[in-house]
Amino acid sequence: MTTTADAPRPPGRPRSVRAAEAIIEATLDLLAEGSTIEAISVEAIAARAGVGKATIYRRWPGKDALLRDALRTLKGSPPQPAGRSVRDDLITLVGAVGHNIDPRAAQIMPCLVPEVNRSPEQYAFYQSIVEPRRALMREVLHRGVRDGELRADLDVEVTMAMLTGPMLIQRVLRWHPELDETTLPEKIVDGVLAGIRAR
Repeated sequence: MTTTADAPRPPGRPRSVRAAEAIIEATLDLLAEGSTIEAISVEAIAARAGVGKATIYRRWPGKDALLRDALRTLKGSPPQPAGRSVRDDLITLVGAVGHNIDPRAAQIMPCLVPEVNRSPEQYAFYQSIVEPRRALMREVLHRGVRDGELRADLDVEVTMAMLTGPMLIQRVLRWHPELDETTLPEKIVDGVLAGIRAR
């Protein structure tokens, strides 16, 4: 006799995984449609996802935690440097700056900038998403200094700004329409390395 516990699990993803995915998707859809971080509510997310508010609160302690996970999903995981050369690792990381795997990012990310600038809480929220990506680049640069490939007096934080700024302005604002984004990361890295290599 087969008990419920012994019965085979139905094919497909577990209901809890499907519910979490629906909640994340609903959050991103609402943001893409123009809801601000301040205005978006757990009630609206639950209604869009077709779940109860309790289902959301079982997975996230509050709206901010849910938004952090949704925006991390929007950006995808940062690339992991291979560790073979500083140049190759920087090209990999610079190539990911401003790149999002989800097309909704084009509607969502520009709308976040005013909120980030206006609110210390939203600025901290933004930093919590960006800092892990910065940490990867910081480690590559520190490794280059330790190995003697980069200058011992390197200002790592300024160097990161020099590496990421041009890529970000091109991707977000399409600042120069004739720049080729496929070769731009390599050109940025080579230009910066010319000034920071050990002599």
